[in-house]
Amino acid sequence: MIIKRLYQPLVTQIRGCHHGKNILSLSDRGFFQALFPGNAEPEIRKRFITKPQTIYAGFDPTADSLHVGNLLVIMGLIHCQRGGHQPIALLGGATGRIGDPSGRNSERSLMDVSSVEHNLSAIQRQIETIFENHEKFFWNKKSAAPALSRVKIVNNADWYRNLSVVGFIANIGRHFRLGDMITMSSVQQRLQGDGMSFTEFTYQVFQAYDWLHLLKEHDCRFQLGGSDQMGNLVAGHRLIGRTAKKSVYGLTLPLITNEEGNKFGKSAGNAIWLDQDKTSPFSFYQFFIRIADSEVENLLKLLTLLPLKEIDEIMVQHKQVPELRQAQRKLAQQITLLVHGETGLQKAEAISSALYKGSVDALGKLNLNEVKECFAGAALCEILPAPGMTILEAAMKCKCFASERDAMRIITAGGFYINQNQTKNIAEVLSPSVHVLENGLTLFRVGKKNYYIVTWL
Repeated sequence: MIIKRLYQPLVTQIRGCHHGKNILSLSDRGFFQALFPGNAEPEIRKRFITKPQTIYAGFDPTADSLHVGNLLVIMGLIHCQRGGHQPIALLGGATGRIGDPSGRNSERSLMDVSSVEHNLSAIQRQIETIFENHEKFFWNKKSAAPALSRVKIVNNADWYRNLSVVGFIANIGRHFRLGDMITMSSVQQRLQGDGMSFTEFTYQVFQAYDWLHLLKEHDCRFQLGGSDQMGNLVAGHRLIGRTAKKSVYGLTLPLITNEEGNKFGKSAGNAIWLDQDKTSPFSFYQFFIRIADSEVENLLKLLTLLPLKEIDEIMVQHKQVPELRQAQRKLAQQITLLVHGETGLQKAEAISSALYKGSVDALGKLNLNEVKECFAGAALCEILPAPGMTILEAAMKCKCFASERDAMRIITAGGFYINQNQTKNIAEVLSPSVHVLENGLTLFRVGKKNYYIVTWL
């Protein structure tokens, strides 16, 4: 079974890809862009080794799904969990309505409360599912490593709900200096363009307070974020230094871009979502299959839990026959299993097999929607079967040809296929046992690319 072949080796090799308590060893995989404060590496390493730490990362509900650009931060939290530390995923029920200006040229549209709540619920389910899939498919519960700490998911709207505006400005706002706030790169970028609203300008204050709150409630001394979050991390560090008088640390992750310099996860301007209703497991899987050779090794290091030695072996094999895309296939399998689980990966590989390998068995196991996705743009036709119906008659009922003369010419010349099998006999009688798939469908093809999906009434 494909799935067992995929994740069973992970269980046996778990110690090889386990970095232990010291999360900084992930630098071997190119995982960190920067540490803050810059001179705190020895102190950070000592804290990780001495006792379990709490690390958080934030996710604002700007949409009803996370996308693949969020995966690196999630992987960071998973690595922390695997090292025996406590991960916290902070959902921005409050900050999502303000809008993070980092990396943006314009202000986000204000979301109403119901949209925020809907998005929060969807994102929470996704994060929970990914951590559950990690534990189920990638974690060896019998290993000597400590048991995984369950990810804590918190919503910052819970603590802002009971704060007054005057009290917040009086008690927290006084610790921020306007000069520091204006010098942030995200602020400077916007001031040089169309400007920035007061709402967005205060985002750094709220994110800073989030960290202070988590420090008080969970002894959270570490914040994990993308490289564009450094300014917000520094703001939080300053606030905590001026109020709680405790040492805290920021870890930023590299910005992943493709060969064109575009942010990872954007395909022709469209995000690759983690929600299977927005981006199906097949499309998700194929996104990673199509990753360029120049990018795949880096993504294997950043977005999978494979040991570096195994990644090196995969790349050696890949470079010998790059047209087989072995590295991309391993990347797609690992990430699809983590995000969509066993069922999602099986569907993605079944559709891929039906589409690219012409597998009739795989095609017969797909439902109508999956067949439609597999053969995007295919015409749909319904046919009432009749005794003695020939291939020519069925093809004409499905409007595969403009005329019967064209049909006879093309079919006899070998340009017509039923369920990916060529047929030349126009007088052949359709048989359910031969021409109808296990799922009750039939696939006609004219030439190389013109598909027709037949449902029988």
